[in-house]
Amino acid sequence: MHPLKKYGGSKVLDLEKSTENKIKNGNSNRTSFISELFSWIKAIVTAGIIALIVNNFVIVNAMVPTGSMESTIMTNDRIIAFRLSYLFNSPSRFDIVVFRNPDDESVLYIKRIIGMPGETLMIANGRVYIDGERLYEDDEFIKDNFFGTFGPFVIGEDEYFVLGDNRNNSEDSRAWDNPFVGRNAILGRAIFKYFRGFEILR
Repeated sequence: MHPLKKYGGSKVLDLEKSTENKIKNGNSNRTSFISELFSWIKAIVTAGIIALIVNNFVIVNAMVPTGSMESTIMTNDRIIAFRLSYLFNSPSRFDIVVFRNPDDESVLYIKRIIGMPGETLMIANGRVYIDGERLYEDDEFIKDNFFGTFGPFVIGEDEYFVLGDNRNNSEDSRAWDNPFVGRNAILGRAIFKYFRGFEILR
């Protein structure tokens, strides 16, 4: 009888150890899964916060729905504008900027700065004049020859006069009730377009 008791006792102990090991392994796997899940959640939340900060304070990532800036920016092109471009510097003539529409601040526009603060701008027969002097450099950006006379516009302090490169198909400072874009309405300078090819904007 002793051998039977000895054998049976060993079997019971082995079963207990096996059950105990399974419980430990199950708890370990569960702990590992929960730890990995929290790691993923933390990574996703962190990435979301970073994206939120970047999109609201560093860049403007936008799709251009119209052809007003052709041929520089085509319809449905996607662009990146840098919000910090004017943190220490003022906007310059010919910069392409993203800004809030002076007539409706809920709408974002993208145009090229043509007139600077304190200047008097006149468009005569499609030609731009600044304080009576022809702005020849402007011809480099225009898609097609355009005609029309607008102005004169006396640009105030911290204000800018903007035009689309596609002058024949652009709603810009010539058409708005409030023709000038305030410095505080400019969100950033357009740096490049990246949809259907990458290109630095000039």
